Amino acid sequence: MKLQCDVEVVNRMLPAFGMKSRGKGTRAVLSIGKHLDKASQRSDVYMMICTAKDRAGCKYKLKDNIEKFFTWFVEEGKATVRLKEPAVDVCLSKADAGSLKNFLSAARLADRGSGVPLSTLTPVRARDVEQPKKKLAIVSRRDYPLASSFPCSLEQLQVSYCKLSRVDMRMLSLKALRKLDLSNNHIRKLPATIGDLGCLSELVLHNNRLEAFGAALCLSTLQRTLRLLDLSQNRLRSLPAQFCLLKELVGLKLDDNELAGLPFHVGRLSKLRFLSAAHNQLAVLPNGFRRLSLENLDLFGNPFVQPNPLDHKMRLTFPLPLQELCSRAVADLRIPYGPHLIPAHLCRELDAAKTCDCGRVCVGFFVKTAVSMNLHRVSHTVVLVDDTGGTDAPVRQHFCSLSCYSEFLDNALQRGIR
Repeated sequence: MKLQCDVEVVNRMLPAFGMKSRGKGTRAVLSIGKHLDKASQRSDVYMMICTAKDRAGCKYKLKDNIEKFFTWFVEEGKATVRLKEPAVDVCLSKADAGSLKNFLSAARLADRGSGVPLSTLTPVRARDVEQPKKKLAIVSRRDYPLASSFPCSLEQLQVSYCKLSRVDMRMLSLKALRKLDLSNNHIRKLPATIGDLGCLSELVLHNNRLEAFGAALCLSTLQRTLRLLDLSQNRLRSLPAQFCLLKELVGLKLDDNELAGLPFHVGRLSKLRFLSAAHNQLAVLPNGFRRLSLENLDLFGNPFVQPNPLDHKMRLTFPLPLQELCSRAVADLRIPYGPHLIPAHLCRELDAAKTCDCGRVCVGFFVKTAVSMNLHRVSHTVVLVDDTGGTDAPVRQHFCSLSCYSEFLDNALQRGIR
């Protein structure tokens, strides 16, 4: 029975001499097995702790020698075994929870003298006591592991230039993974199980063949963890409305895709500071774009239209339908709603509700136009929009009534906008 973890052996007599333990564990391999006591010439069950500096190991007798187990945090890979003689506490941490439970069970049986088939204790190999690997970079197809698995301790993994057509499911079992870089491959589709990586804060998918970013990913734990997302140089034509649920995003790269528009509620990404969506097919920005507060913005090379406030599309009826009036009331009064209360299609319409200049909400009936906005209003640094040196871009605007639209036109004409 063996266990890899961090170990600190604390002598309980130290406080009596005014001394403290160093409070830091050392990577070690713990083994439970038989050992021949040369003094008594009897074989008994011992626990052996081997480290990189002491591969021969330090041995502690287990039978009738365990005073207490401390297992409050065993699910976090932590536990303590208190021995009677010598008076030490063996503090275990950074262990696999399942392996730790099995090890403690074996130690408990050994303490009771229960008959458990065990092998003779032997020194460990040097590689067994190495620090767990945190980073791994694979940048050629010949180095890609086919037979072996990825180290479960990885926090950063880069797999580039390996011609991967899909995400290897072995990567999705790396629960400690914080950064996953799969750039420069041939990936066409992302599995929804990427959202099960509960620590993932950086996802780099630059230069692949992605055609979609699934809504399921936006509804996963990535909402709470993802801070950097690089989807540049792919084949994306749109992003789901749920994309704006990734509210922890700080950096977003969408360059060199085929995006015809950004999500309507992109302004809800309140922590977003770096946005690049150069060389796409953006003709106009969504109204929610005004709410962003960025440090750097790059929208170069998009076919933005020249906005004209007089050029509008009207979708209004007189009087407004009852459904529209009710939807507006729900949105204006912030009444909770959901598919358990109203039909799903009404939920989707409410999720895409627009805000008029007057502050009221319109859902399915409105006047729509586009106005020019200087991008410095939303970003400290702006890359030029085109070769002429401009930093203005068209932004979609909605009005809940003709009176609001007329008032907007009057103000625009007074400012000299034609």
